[in-house]
Order: sequence, then structure tokens, then C-alpha cells
Amino acid sequence: SGLSQEAGSVEQLSLHCAEGSLEWLYPTGALRLRLAPRLPPTSAAVKGGSPPHVTACINPTGTFRGAQLYLEREGVLELLLPEAPRPRARCFSWLPQEKVALFLQATPHPDISRRIAAFRYELRGDWLARPALPAASACRPCNDTEILMAICTSDFVIRGSIRSVSNDAELQESIIGVSATRIHRQKFPLFQAGGRSGRPVGSIRTPLRCGVKPGPGTFLFTGWLHFGEAWLSCAPRYRDFQRIYEGAQRTRQNPCEFPVD
Repeated sequence: SGLSQEAGSVEQLSLHCAEGSLEWLYPTGALRLRLAPRLPPTSAAVKGGSPPHVTACINPTGTFRGAQLYLEREGVLELLLPEAPRPRARCFSWLPQEKVALFLQATPHPDISRRIAAFRYELRGDWLARPALPAASACRPCNDTEILMAICTSDFVIRGSIRSVSNDAELQESIIGVSATRIHRQKFPLFQAGGRSGRPVGSIRTPLRCGVKPGPGTFLFTGWLHFGEAWLSCAPRYRDFQRIYEGAQRTRQNPCEFPVD
């Protein structure tokens, strides 16, 4: 709470967790949040490649008020979240040896009405080529190599069919309703039993600009969790995936074992 701070003071905090949330009531002065996540060793990076980056994403609450959030990189400030109606999520990356912090500065107001500057954050390494947010290439179909890597590294791998597609124009997202015939992997219970068929059902998000349409057939849905929601990565038709995987098996180029039937 800013009620325990003096005007002009700067509280120093360290964020060691890979993800979490912060809620600042009655913002006063400033908070400096040092980003120091306890990430796994970087030995998983490809030998001879560029050093792995660390990626952070900040997702403000809809009632984010009373402060502005800056990225402090090597002593230079960059505005990430202004005090504005519905600020959008922001992501950024840095090298492990770089010194970065978040600088949350209270904005002056003539009254003492209740304001809350709150956001959720995710901190992680990108040695698995994990997208921090749906990228500009999110609408491009995955090639064979990307599909094979997706089944090995994704947060969820679900075989199923499309039940529905709804569009959220305000968030610029499409929500794909999926009925699962088999759950190969899910880090959290995204898909749970429900509906008339008794099959597990759930939803997966993708950018609205991708123009996803409902269609028949069985797909293999893969993707990542972003602030507790499933985001689509690759979704080949299951018969196409079988062909790709069996071909990789014959040439011993499949990066991991996967049950195919």
C-alpha cells in the first residue's frame, strides 16, 4: 500500500518467481522491481547459437490506475503501461547479463480516491523458442519441422475437433471451442469433461486477424499458456500429422517419441 510510503520515496523489490502478480493500493512515490527470475540453466540452448534471451510479459488489470509502468534497461526508461483506459499487455526480452527492472511510478492526483495499479507477469527463457505473445507469424501454417517440435515442447497437445469459433472484436481474439478425443499433454486442466458427448472440452485463442473458421475433421492442437489461457501454435489435421511423424521416424529425425494410432 502506498499509504505506508512517503511521497517521492522509491521502494526496492525483487521478482524471483517465474510468474505472479502485484497489486499496489493508493500508489505513492515509486516501486522499483528488479527482474531476477530463477530460470533453469541455459544449457538447453543450441551449442554455438546466440545466447538465450529472457522474456517477460506484463498484463495489466482492467482497473489499472494511479501509476505508469516503465522498463528500466541499463539506466534508460521506456514507457510500457500508461495510466490509460484498458492498457494492453506488453512483452520484452533481454540477455541474462543485462540489468533490467520495472519502474512503477505513481501519478499525481488532487484527490485521495482509491486507485489500484495491478498487473500479472510472466518471466521465462526462450531456449525452447516459446513465443511470448502471438507473433506476427501466428497465422502462417506450421511447416513439418515446427509441427514436430510443437508436439515435444508445447504446453498442451490435444487431439480433437472444432465445436465453435467466436470472435472478440475488442480484444482482437478468436476463441476456438474444441472437443477433445484424446489429451496427449496439458500442464494445467485446460480441457475438462463436459457437454453432451462427455468428452473433454476447452477453448484455445488465436489472433482475430487469422480469420479462423469452423471446419470438419480431427486436428492436433498445440500451443502455449499465456496468463492462464491457451494460445494456438500449430494445428495440423491429424492425418497430416501422422504422415509427417511417420516420415520422420523412417529417417530418424523425430525430436521426441509420440503415440500415433
